[in-house]
Amino acid sequence: MIDYQDTFHLGIRVPDLANAMDELGSSLGLTWSECRENREQALWTPDAGLQLIHLKYTYSAVGPQHIELLEGPPGSFWDGNDRDGAHHVGVWVDDVVAETDALVAQGWTLLGAHRDPGDGAGYGVFTYLQPPSGLIVELVDRVALPAFEQWWGAALT
Repeated sequence: MIDYQDTFHLGIRVPDLANAMDELGSSLGLTWSECRENREQALWTPDAGLQLIHLKYTYSAVGPQHIELLEGPPGSFWDGNDRDGAHHVGVWVDDVVAETDALVAQGWTLLGAHRDPGDGAGYGVFTYLQPPSGLIVELVDRVALPAFEQWWGAALT
């Protein structure tokens, strides 16, 4: 079972990462981690299958709750051009497959995953799910936590 206390970020889609960092950083007093750009971010969705998406993103450095800013290309899952604003909450889990399958069994919809679930290798390190009430939840494998802590910490040194 997912523990809400393991929620660690609010994901926000933005049309321009640099502008959003300036705006929210100065308004909310946030320090940002180094921006990352992945020209081939893997994302599987039921409608489009496995895609490689150009994604720019960053996190606020200070936690335990972080703000994640995502700038994706038009028409993508992370598109902030015509669908900007709060998109999802991120939660650490110990077993992405078990937690994802449990939520799907409870009537949640699998919106996306790091890997194609049909290839037999699970979902990868993250999934996005949505219950009938609408909130999108990203399950993130806790194995990634040390890398995130290093990334966030580097912004504060």
